[in-house]
Amino acid sequence: MQKTFYEDGKYTMQDVGNIYIGSKYTLDEILENDEISFKFRLITERYILPEADREDTLESHLYYLDRKSFLCKIYKQIKAKVKINIIESKEKNGQVVSSKYVTKVMSVEELAEIPLEEKEKLGVVVQELSASKFALMTF
Repeated sequence: MQKTFYEDGKYTMQDVGNIYIGSKYTLDEILENDEISFKFRLITERYILPEADREDTLESHLYYLDRKSFLCKIYKQIKAKVKINIIESKEKNGQVVSSKYVTKVMSVEELAEIPLEEKEKLGVVVQELSASKFALMTF
C-alpha cells in the first residue's frame, strides 16, 4: 500500500530580503525542518511554542492570534506579513452578483486586529507567512 501525503501549503522559499513559509506546517514541523531559517526556528521554539500547541498549524496559529498577545510584538519585530485569501463580493441593487477570492498581503498585527466573526464572514484563509531576513538577523 502506498501512502501519499498532502504537502500543498508546506513550502519554504527565500529571496534576497525575505523568507516565506507555507501556512500548512505545524509548529513541530517548523522546528524539525532544516530548510527553514535557524533563527525563525529558534523564535518558534523560544517564543511561539510557550503560547501555542506543537500540533497547531501556522495557519490556525495566525488566524486565532490575539492582537494583545506578546507574539504580535514578536511578529512586528521580525516584520512579519501574511498572505491571505478573502471572499470579495460584488453587489448590485443590494443583491450579491458574484463572489471571488482575492489575495491580500498584510502585517500580522493587521490580521490580529480583525475580529474573529469578521474573519469568518470574509472567509479568511491564511496562505503564507513572510519575514524579513534583516529583521530576523537583528532579533
